[in-house]
Amino acid sequence: MTDSIERLYGAVLEAMDADPSSSRTARLLRSGRSKIAKKVAEEAVEVVIEAMNGHHDSVVRESADLLYNLAVLWASVNVEPKAVWKEMQRRERLFGIAEKLAKQRSLIKARRKIASRQGSRMRKRG
Repeated sequence: MTDSIERLYGAVLEAMDADPSSSRTARLLRSGRSKIAKKVAEEAVEVVIEAMNGHHDSVVRESADLLYNLAVLWASVNVEPKAVWKEMQRRERLFGIAEKLAKQRSLIKARRKIASRQGSRMRKRG
């Protein structure tokens, strides 16, 4: 999938120099960051609405629109997809560690709870 987004991003970059009368992307890029950001927000809302209504095919179509507009926004602020992938990898490593720590904490709490119950049983017997 990252290859598809990389190709999309490349096409968006090529459209920066295209004639706005013949390229929707060139027109959108020239409309300004505010307009591009608004398009991203609109598409995100449409994805959410379609998802809430359970419209699978519409979610797919609106998600494609969202990714396109996100690529245009990235290009407008000089963010390359590889920077996003790098951040995702960082978070994956972080969350992986966080999940392990959370599991370890819950194991420790469970052991303490068991030890506490066993201790109270011994006191009751004595």
